[in-house]
Amino acid sequence: MLPEPDELAGALLDLAVPHEDIDTAARLSRRVADDPEALACLERSVALLVADMGTVRAPVELPAYAGRCGATARYFPLYVFAAALPYVRAYHRDLGVPEEISRRTLADVGRGVALHRRRHGTGGLLKPRWLYLHFHGELYHLGRLQFQRTRIGSWTGDAAAAAGLPVGLGDPALGVHVPDFLGPLTPAACDRSVALARAFFARHFPREPYAVATCGSWLLDPQLKRYLPADSHIVRFQDRFRLSHLPDEPQDLTPVRYVFGTTDVPLDRLPRRTRLERAVVDHLRGGGHWYVGHGWFGWEETRTDSNG
Repeated sequence: MLPEPDELAGALLDLAVPHEDIDTAARLSRRVADDPEALACLERSVALLVADMGTVRAPVELPAYAGRCGATARYFPLYVFAAALPYVRAYHRDLGVPEEISRRTLADVGRGVALHRRRHGTGGLLKPRWLYLHFHGELYHLGRLQFQRTRIGSWTGDAAAAAGLPVGLGDPALGVHVPDFLGPLTPAACDRSVALARAFFARHFPREPYAVATCGSWLLDPQLKRYLPADSHIVRFQDRFRLSHLPDEPQDLTPVRYVFGTTDVPLDRLPRRTRLERAVVDHLRGGGHWYVGHGWFGWEETRTDSNG
C-alpha cells in the first residue's frame, strides 16, 4: 500500500507538496515500510478514507501514526494521501471530472504542507482532517474558490425558508471555501468560480439539486466593514451572502492566524502594513472581538457584488 520511495516522490509532486519536503518524506517513509504496526495503521487509514467514496458523510477520524518518531508522525498523513490517490483518481475518472480539476483539487495537500511550515516552522501535516473531503469526492477546486458538497444546517435552513426558498434541514447545499496562497479574492474571480461550479455540479452531480450555497468564515464578520472600504475584495465577498448566524462566542485568533500566519506573536509586534492587518490588530487592541459569521445565498441568484 505504501509506494516505494521513488513512486512516493512522484505522487507527492503530483499533490503539489513543496520540493523541500519531498526528500524528507521519502526518506522517513522507510520507517513506516519497516514497521508492521505502522503499515497496518496506514492500511486502516486508507480503508476508512476511501470507504463509500463520493457519499456526503459525517467527519471521520483516522488512526494516529503508531510509531515513536515525531518527524515521521508529522509526515504520516502524506503517506495516507499518496496511498489513497489511485482511489480518488479512479472516482474522478468514473464521474468524468476533468483531469485539471482533479489535479488542482488534490493539490490542496501541498497547500496544507506549506501552511504547516508557515505556522510551525517544520515540515509535515499535523492536521489533515480538512483534506479528507478532497480524497472522498466531497470537495472540488474550481477557479479561485473551493466548493464542498454538504447539507443544509438549521441556521441556513431557517434563514432560507424565511426568505421563501423551498428548502429544509438536510437538503443538499454547497459550502464555499476560500483557499490560501491563490491571489486576490477579486469579484471577477469569484464570479468565474461560481459560474464554473454551477456548470460542474449540474453535470457531475445532477441528482443533487442545490438551492443554496453556504459559507462559515471570519471573512463574514460584519465588523470588517467598519475598517475596509466598500469596494474592497473582502466586503464585496461578504455582500454575496445573507448572514444567517453570528455566534456569541468570539474566535479572536482565527483572523490573526489567517492574516499573519501565526498566533504566537504579541499583537503589538504584528505588522500593520495593510488595511486588513491594521483592522485585525487595532480591533483587538481596542478591546473588540472577532467572530466567524455564517452566511448563504440562493444558488441560482445572479447578484455578484455589493451593488448587485
